[in-house]
Amino acid sequence: MFVDAKRKGFSDFQLASLIYKPSPDKMEEYQQIIRNYRKAKGIIPNVKQIDTLDAEFPSETAYLYFTYHGSEDDTVPNPKPKVLVKGSGAYRIGSSVEFDWCTVSAVKELRRLGFEVIVLNYNPETVSTDYDMSDKFYFDELTFERVMDVVEVERPLGVVVSVGGQIPNNLAGRLHAAGVRVLGTSPVRIDMAEDRQKFSALLDRLGIDQPKWQELTITEQVQAFVNRVGYLVLIRPSYVLSGSAMNVVSNADDLNEYLTVAAEVSKAHPVVVSEFIEGAKEIEYDAVANDGPYL
Repeated sequence: MFVDAKRKGFSDFQLASLIYKPSPDKMEEYQQIIRNYRKAKGIIPNVKQIDTLDAEFPSETAYLYFTYHGSEDDTVPNPKPKVLVKGSGAYRIGSSVEFDWCTVSAVKELRRLGFEVIVLNYNPETVSTDYDMSDKFYFDELTFERVMDVVEVERPLGVVVSVGGQIPNNLAGRLHAAGVRVLGTSPVRIDMAEDRQKFSALLDRLGIDQPKWQELTITEQVQAFVNRVGYLVLIRPSYVLSGSAMNVVSNADDLNEYLTVAAEVSKAHPVVVSEFIEGAKEIEYDAVANDGPYL
């Protein structure tokens, strides 16, 4: 029955949800239980090659996917050290064309440096999904389960999460916890920047001015905070780009509605409510650390 469920397309996440019905904060734990059980029973997917020539000629392109309907892998060993690059997924807010440009640029540079480059992505409209752009291309989901499947098959030196936008970036912490080497910025530092509460607390420790803020715990506490600072307030979920589910709120009805939306978007991370300063001028800085993090 378990094999049948995997062949029908049920993910470990879905099976954990159906079998254990865990609370959101326990979801990752039970997903790992399903994965461990599945692997212990030898229920693992095979790697198959997409036939880009429609069986008219032998296809040699390394255009790959995972399936539970196979019995052996189609991959060809390569002695080069490998790097896995996660793509940008669908074009939308937080994962758009500029991230595909970053993915392609990273792939080209890694190949120039002599690595075998493996890309995981699922959007056929992106340049990075061209099967001749990388040494191997997996046309598959950008999920923890699938990334770990690629890692266990290919054994790369590390994984690049920083060029694909929010979807791969959100997996950095889980991959780090699973023992996968994340290349570039440490997942600990990524979490410090992405988690609104941790970032705001860091600014306070460094003595950097910011609007008054509070981490979302219960609605009554948020209302008390709003009563103290007054409207307008800004609701900010964690681990989102381009303002997804971020809202400026001017009344109690909107406050309750937008708190629910923000908490749903970022279930495993805090939502921060902060004072919204009208008439302020926003200046944005982008920076790259050449010799590691400053803090």
